[in-house]
Amino acid sequence: MTNENDDDDFDLATYKLKKKHVKARKDCPYLDTVDRSVLDFDFEKICSISFHNHNVYACLVCGKYFQGKSQDSHANYHCLQTGHHVFINLKTQQIYCLPDDYEVIDSSLDDIKYLLNPTFTTEQIKELDKNTKNSKALDGSFYLPGIIGLNNLKNTSYVNVIIQSLARIPTIRDYLLDFNNISNCKSILVQSFSELLRKIWNPRNFKPQVSPHELLQAIQNASQKKFNIRETADPLEFLQWFLNTLHRDLGGTKQPNSSIIYKALSGQIEVTTEKPIKNDDDSDDSDSEMKDGNKSKKPVQYSTSTMRNPFLFLTLDLPPKQIFKDSQEKSIIPQVPLFNLLSKYDGNTTTTMPNGDLKKYKIIQLPKYLILCIKRFSKNNFFVEKEPTIVNFPIKNLDLSSYLPPDASKAKYNLLATIKHEGEPNSGNYSVYILNKGKDKWFEMQDLTIKETMPQLIAVSECYFLIYEKIM
Repeated sequence: MTNENDDDDFDLATYKLKKKHVKARKDCPYLDTVDRSVLDFDFEKICSISFHNHNVYACLVCGKYFQGKSQDSHANYHCLQTGHHVFINLKTQQIYCLPDDYEVIDSSLDDIKYLLNPTFTTEQIKELDKNTKNSKALDGSFYLPGIIGLNNLKNTSYVNVIIQSLARIPTIRDYLLDFNNISNCKSILVQSFSELLRKIWNPRNFKPQVSPHELLQAIQNASQKKFNIRETADPLEFLQWFLNTLHRDLGGTKQPNSSIIYKALSGQIEVTTEKPIKNDDDSDDSDSEMKDGNKSKKPVQYSTSTMRNPFLFLTLDLPPKQIFKDSQEKSIIPQVPLFNLLSKYDGNTTTTMPNGDLKKYKIIQLPKYLILCIKRFSKNNFFVEKEPTIVNFPIKNLDLSSYLPPDASKAKYNLLATIKHEGEPNSGNYSVYILNKGKDKWFEMQDLTIKETMPQLIAVSECYFLIYEKIM
């Protein structure tokens, strides 16, 4: 009796022997079955049957993912069962016709390969911010490369606005668009972020939208599920984690300019801390004061220390909540200039910490790209509160020279992007305003919704983040 396994081994060996003699062809008779409208390479590249992520192919007829292309593979079974013959390897971008298993060489398929893995030359990257030309999607709609909506996969709006904002920072964007810079990086997070940025700026997209599914999967794994698609989170907490993790995964250290993240965003502040000194006789003094109400209280003594620390963004504190009412008893939301909040970093303003420490902050060095975070949310044991104060900020020529040491160069900034929050703290929406430099126009983006807007509307929004670019 012939052993079943022996038969299988014989068949497989014969198949492999035949395969060696199969050459690449240009005359595949099944190319007219390729359906570009069903192709979506944004999702995790795993087999729809085995759920493995090794050697995965996409069927170019129905868009489904299958593992392998050998005689006993899921892709080959799919071919025989459905009559779908054309498959692309999701890693190598090679296209094969099954079950004959020959590589298809045809330039008409180059757009599919580019959709799977968009690439940019150095010259193309340099021209991105000068582009004014719209691209055309398969459905006939037009989109502007870089102005691409991101799917909200459930509760991922807080991630989308951060990604859209960072995609406007040329130093970071340009580095990650050049695949050569990260081809040897082992970090799935870095690889996924690079891929998403390349899709956002792809001038040959089939659709005017992208799903950040693979990046979100990488974020969930790298953060040990602290940030996931099921629960919303604070964009500030996510930004802090995301930048620090990217910095580390890109080989960054505590040294200046040790990663592209530090090169773009890292500044330096001097922090002077005054800690109250507790004396052993404090309790005795308190007892004496209670017995003798006329006894003068000892002045508090402090120990002082000064340190210089790097920063990737600066947090700004809003004044205590004050809601005024007009003559008709309608609430009037207060407004405050951005410079009032920036006084925290003038080296003279004292900030009292919850533990009683007194701190003074002085900016020593400002980065090329400055991220300001306005702390709108405060948490207590029961709920989250939001401070609705409107911050008035300049869109152009934000001059921060007076906050720097006298011998420092000038520091003027123009706005690149701003994130706002509307609604209740736990149920509101995040959206982002971004500047398209090529057309010198502003766009408001909320997940898949994109609309052009006026700069005047940006300046009166409930901004949460401001991202500025140094112009001098």
